[in-house]
Amino acid sequence: MTFSDIFKSSFLENVTSVSVLDMVLALGLAFAIGLFIFLIYRKTYAGVMYSSSFGVTLVGLTMISTFVILAVTSNVVLSLGMVGALSIVRFRTAIKEPLDIAFLFWAIAAGIVLAAGMIPLAVFGSVFIGLVLLVFANKKSHVAPYMVVLHCDSQDAEKHAMDFLQGKVKKCVIKSKTVQQDAVELTAEIRLADENTDFVNALSQIPGVTSAVLVSYNGDYMG
Repeated sequence: MTFSDIFKSSFLENVTSVSVLDMVLALGLAFAIGLFIFLIYRKTYAGVMYSSSFGVTLVGLTMISTFVILAVTSNVVLSLGMVGALSIVRFRTAIKEPLDIAFLFWAIAAGIVLAAGMIPLAVFGSVFIGLVLLVFANKKSHVAPYMVVLHCDSQDAEKHAMDFLQGKVKKCVIKSKTVQQDAVELTAEIRLADENTDFVNALSQIPGVTSAVLVSYNGDYMG
């Protein structure tokens, strides 16, 4: 071992393994594609409460995937260590919307493909996926469901309220019924014939009906 070998650093030797131009180009394109994914997510979101932090996560995830794969492709030894390091990562955040999973995989896949140098595939694939999601996510194949929660003070009031409700909507299905002393709570899923909700006002005026609540139903009802 010579005197100069003591000061040799394998860490410094890896500094030039990825050029500055490649880093700037890859991260710039990753930001652009991540921003496109974020805009598609915001346009197609159909949940109850929109989360802006998840949209920002999509942009960051695309860029993170890009620079990780850049490092992996430049060093074979590093790629083996990266596999072991990433195998211990666990995500505990629950995904509430099934479509959010597609956006997460889209962001990761776009970053991987982009860092691998397949820029046309990353751009064309992202544009194609975005158009498909815009077409199908915004297409309504059925009438939006609603939930009606009724509080009645007698069985007769319940019967009159249900007869009135079934005459005002296209479809009415009872989801739950809770009976207590001098009180009946009824939850029904309905399909509106149009966007007019004035029937709820008339429903609350029926004798024996203490309250009538109309709630938009997103499919997370727990009976």
